[in-house]
Amino acid sequence: MRAVDIIIKKRDGLALTQTEIDFFIQSYVKGEIPDYQAAAFLMAVYFQGMKDAESADLTLSMANSGEVLDLSDAISGIVVDKHSTGGVGDKVSLIVGPMVAACGVPVGKMSGRGLGFTGGTLDKLESIPGFQVALTTEAFKHQLREIGVVIAGQSANLAPADGKFYALRDVTGTVPSLPLIASSIMSKKIAGGAHKIVLDVKVGTGAFMKDLASARALSALMVKIGALVGREVVCLLSDMNQPLGVAVGNNLEVQEAVRTLQGQGPTDLTEHCLVVAAHMLVLAGKFSTLVQAKTHLAEKLAKGEFFPKLTEMVEWQKGDVSYLEDLSRFPVASIQHEIRAEADGWVSWMDALAVGEAAVLLGAGRAKKTDPVDHSVGLLVHAKVGESVTKGSLLLTLLANEESRLQEALAKLTGHIQISDRQVAELPLFYE
Repeated sequence: MRAVDIIIKKRDGLALTQTEIDFFIQSYVKGEIPDYQAAAFLMAVYFQGMKDAESADLTLSMANSGEVLDLSDAISGIVVDKHSTGGVGDKVSLIVGPMVAACGVPVGKMSGRGLGFTGGTLDKLESIPGFQVALTTEAFKHQLREIGVVIAGQSANLAPADGKFYALRDVTGTVPSLPLIASSIMSKKIAGGAHKIVLDVKVGTGAFMKDLASARALSALMVKIGALVGREVVCLLSDMNQPLGVAVGNNLEVQEAVRTLQGQGPTDLTEHCLVVAAHMLVLAGKFSTLVQAKTHLAEKLAKGEFFPKLTEMVEWQKGDVSYLEDLSRFPVASIQHEIRAEADGWVSWMDALAVGEAAVLLGAGRAKKTDPVDHSVGLLVHAKVGESVTKGSLLLTLLANEESRLQEALAKLTGHIQISDRQVAELPLFYE
């Protein structure tokens, strides 16, 4: 069996067998297939797609490319996980993980780095000095057992195929592919050992799924994959036509997560986290209804009772907790540029994709997988769609460390923030 024959078969739109998929994935992990052939495979999948059975086979092959965690020796009860398909300003995992864990439901989460215009949970956590995202299997399970929450990257032994594909997709233009997204997400969930999974499927300009139909298709595929491997999966379809919360950028989002856990977060982000966390608690059997779960969470969140769980996780993963306790310790970008409304009216459009791409241009993300990330740069969103503004009202603040990068980001945003002279409805947080 040759890698090139598998690439050609998929290029021509034919379905791959489980044996062919296993051969390609396992050979790539062993280093027997080079990146350029893996990139060709990804591009063939991007253009030709995969049947549901192929996607399931790809997911299982990626999960089985390394160790699949059995968490039963670490946790006697149900372990829940959540995952977002990627968005702009999406720091939900940093908030929801500690919330759910503090309610007595363990959260073991394997996260990734930024892909394209979307931020990565690991990049955000690494803006906390010393924070370790690479954990051994033993350390992952020990931390989950002792404090009930862990957010880590894929180690060499956990879903190594996804780790390699994840970085390659980012720089080959193959990120927005339904089977590649589904297999990446679900292989990590399967390898990570979670029993119940809530998937936050983003819909809109700042998401890989641009419309409800494609989001439903991705959700159905991931639920089907979950059923095949004995995992219960719930998908929430949420809006990503504008950034979530205020902050876009790595340490900016960590700071916003801290404020939210202290009961001082933006309204939209707070509500979003309450809904996701409520679903996780109901799946775990902690509450019988979403209303009960959300009411319990809201009361504790308003009092800041979940913040200590975040500091506990950061401390366990060697991060400097003093940065969470005093947010002024985080580095601040040297240049701040404000964008203000040019007329009275209502914000009718703030393109999440343009904001995400502007953040990458500022240095908050990567153009290629070897690029460094500047943790201090990004954007602050001061007005959302449907909100009234007056001439001169602050819409966005751009934070940069290089003037040339700032100008590129400003050019990217041109025409993507619009003010209407007629009242505009607010965007929903969730569709279904």
